[in-house]
Amino acid sequence: MKPLILVTNDDGINAPGIHALAKFMGEIGDVYIVAPDRERSAVGHMLTMHRPLRVEEIRERVCSVNGTPTDCVAVAINKILPRKPDLVAAGINKGANLGDDVTYSGTVSAAFEGTLLGVPSFAISLAGEKPYHYELAEPYALDVARYILEKHLPDDTLLNVNVPNRPKESLKGIRITRQGRRAYDNAIHDIYSPLGEKHYWIGGGKPLWEQGEDMDMQAILEGYISVTPVHVDMTNYSALEILRKEWKNTRG
Repeated sequence: MKPLILVTNDDGINAPGIHALAKFMGEIGDVYIVAPDRERSAVGHMLTMHRPLRVEEIRERVCSVNGTPTDCVAVAINKILPRKPDLVAAGINKGANLGDDVTYSGTVSAAFEGTLLGVPSFAISLAGEKPYHYELAEPYALDVARYILEKHLPDDTLLNVNVPNRPKESLKGIRITRQGRRAYDNAIHDIYSPLGEKHYWIGGGKPLWEQGEDMDMQAILEGYISVTPVHVDMTNYSALEILRKEWKNTRG
């Protein structure tokens, strides 16, 4: 029996990246697409609980949901797919998901939800500017998917994959990386309505990246595909031990 693969994204059901990824995954499994009915970028791990969700069948094995990427994965696994999938593949995102941005990313959150539901998962993005050449991601998406299906992943772990959107001949292969850190300079802008009312627009700031040879952003800058294992358990275990000792000493 072929692996059953759920493909989703945060760019919406009509985004070219998701259909490219579905085509790639079709080489190794039976693919279902369940994705938001519109772009849902930067919604993070949001779950819709204040209204019902509508699923529309676009064609066989392709459905849209009027919700978030997390909604799509939850509804697909529990209600739409004929059985529990063997793999969740999220993407291909138009733009990078690196460093701290993984906490905002709907694409990464879709893979996060798959992992929470006990399905091995990965997210894949194109790091760079338009035009996006989704075909660049094919060999790496297949390599990662085959690895996960054959070797499996550690418990509660997903893979966050970023492919440089640059000429194919300049790509140097895969590098296993850790999540970097970044801050944005001047990321919140003042804007005014025609009536002179002040508003704020988030986005467009210049990213300032922490440097480090084994970090995801550094790999991208050097022409490598970044593959970062992301752990669902966000406990800081070194801080846990310190706090336990200090709390005990403080409280007696």
